[in-house]
Amino acid sequence: MHEAASHAHAATAAVTAGYLWLIPALPLLGVLFNLFLGRRAGKAAVSVVAPGVVGAAFAVACYAFAQLWALPSGSALVQNVYPWIHAGSLQVDVAFQLDALSATMVMIVTGVGFLIHVYSVGYMHEDERYARYFTYLNLFTLAMLTLVMADSLPLLFVGWEGVGVCSYLLIGFWFSDTANAAAGKKAFVVNRIGDAGFLLAVFLLFWHLGGDNGLRFAEIAAGVDQIPSGVLMAVALLLFVGATGKSAQLPLYVWLPDAMAGPTPVSALIHAATMVTAGVYLIARLSFLYVLVPGALEVVAVVGALTALFAASIGLLQTDIKKVLAYSTVSQLGYMFLAVGVGAFSAAIFHLMTHAFFKGLLFLGSGSVIHGMGGEQDMRKMGGLREHMPWTFRTFFVGTIAIAGIPGFAGFFSKDLILASAFAEGHIVLWFIGVLAAGMTAFYMFRLLFLTFYGTCRADEETRHHLHESPPSMTVPLVILAFLSIVGGYISLPMHLLWGDQLGDFLAPVLAGHGSHHMSVPLELALMATSVSVAAVGISLAYFFYVARPEIPGQLAQQAAALYRLIQNKYYVDELYDATVVKPIVAGSRLLWRWFDVAVVDGAVNGAAAFVAGNARLWRRLQTGNVQHYAASLLVGAAVVLAYYALL
Repeated sequence: MHEAASHAHAATAAVTAGYLWLIPALPLLGVLFNLFLGRRAGKAAVSVVAPGVVGAAFAVACYAFAQLWALPSGSALVQNVYPWIHAGSLQVDVAFQLDALSATMVMIVTGVGFLIHVYSVGYMHEDERYARYFTYLNLFTLAMLTLVMADSLPLLFVGWEGVGVCSYLLIGFWFSDTANAAAGKKAFVVNRIGDAGFLLAVFLLFWHLGGDNGLRFAEIAAGVDQIPSGVLMAVALLLFVGATGKSAQLPLYVWLPDAMAGPTPVSALIHAATMVTAGVYLIARLSFLYVLVPGALEVVAVVGALTALFAASIGLLQTDIKKVLAYSTVSQLGYMFLAVGVGAFSAAIFHLMTHAFFKGLLFLGSGSVIHGMGGEQDMRKMGGLREHMPWTFRTFFVGTIAIAGIPGFAGFFSKDLILASAFAEGHIVLWFIGVLAAGMTAFYMFRLLFLTFYGTCRADEETRHHLHESPPSMTVPLVILAFLSIVGGYISLPMHLLWGDQLGDFLAPVLAGHGSHHMSVPLELALMATSVSVAAVGISLAYFFYVARPEIPGQLAQQAAALYRLIQNKYYVDELYDATVVKPIVAGSRLLWRWFDVAVVDGAVNGAAAFVAGNARLWRRLQTGNVQHYAASLLVGAAVVLAYYALL
């Protein structure tokens, strides 16, 4: 294991690239423009600048990727921008690195991010806070790029916290609605729980590495063998706590479904394609550490598999189109953690990439539906939309096939690689859980498709009258993402077909652990056939329940009313947290306020003020300003003095 950890960094050759700073700086330029000039410049200028700076960052990223591709395998582009924290033994610079892993992430963030920025121009055009929205969206892009390009944990943490703040701002963007504001606060608080674990891990690493260092990844890799195994286990699990919060895994997943309160492009960018994958990226970036503590990887794999199944089961009965996709995102992130947990780090990044394509497409497609339906999100009030929104339907259909794992589409290749890796590593139970969750995924996604686009329209007359296809600024990104959802999986073909696993080979020098799994071709084909068959069963059931015999789901709901309510109410997890965590903390806070803050703190401060005031009232009686009173005081005083001496 130690050899695997060191091998992932031994081959790295650093090449200085003085232009890397441009990639995050361009979104920063958009932030400054939109913040200070956006409202005065008008929507037309914002519509060009905000997507334009991200598009320009994508162009620079493409150039950097091409340069990196031309270098020997395992090379990295680096740039030390400026000194940042030089205090004692902590020496941290703002420095960027672009190796195979970070380059893949940068291409996703800027490429998919650009499409979502363009989509937002049409989706948000009527919003009165248009410039503010793009300020936040550009700021998020800056933070995410900082996260994935950082060459040290402290700088990564800056981006980590930056995407958290932007998530809070964008989830609660329509803050005049109390529910939206509450959803933003919930996301912020839950993420802070995870971030506490992240910080503790950073402190432990700094404490045990010693010497002059800035917690650069290369420095951590060089000194990781010197850290006691118990400390390494603690670091790995604490970092996973941070990843659990950011990437919405059990038990800290509860913020992500409520995050759908924000604008739909926000859901596509932050809560499907980029921010929520930061936890997966973190573990992959520190794969050299995790392979030294197999116990921690076991925990990651089990939590990921259980999250995939748990969230998929909730998605079966959701009626809000965005909530279905939200729980689907939680489930798909579980697959990514299952992959890193079984040591298939490249498979996790592969699924991260394909998921960015098809889930970004599905969220933007749902936004197009909501836009056409005048804001309606309840699938029970939809139906028959394929006739009114043909381009939205076609692209959404592609995304649904991709996530269901149908052969030939991107999701099939990446999900099958994860399941095969789990099986090959001997995690048969986790493989079975993954297959079961895949069947559920196929069912609830085609349920969504049939309820939304098939049958007769169940909307009211006013909504049906205004049904329309979205403008080109929204449909063109859908078409591009649909294309990527088809071809994106062919970068890594199974069983060494044609060009083989190109992405895995590209990432191999950066990631520790094993690369591609090794198993016989007949066994791999059998595993593929199993997962595809389960998906086919899920699709067939969805068609039977919601197209052929739409009356059956209602009958089943009545026959299994208790189970139906349990799943529809998301296993009452939010209510459980509210009863066992939120309400006790609120009650305890009120008790402390009433008996300690008011009685003790305020009592001490107010008591001191009352004492001074009372003392002042007593003494001010001696300073009346009346000459007769002063004369009488002198007379009384003289009499007292004379009496004293007379009595001696």
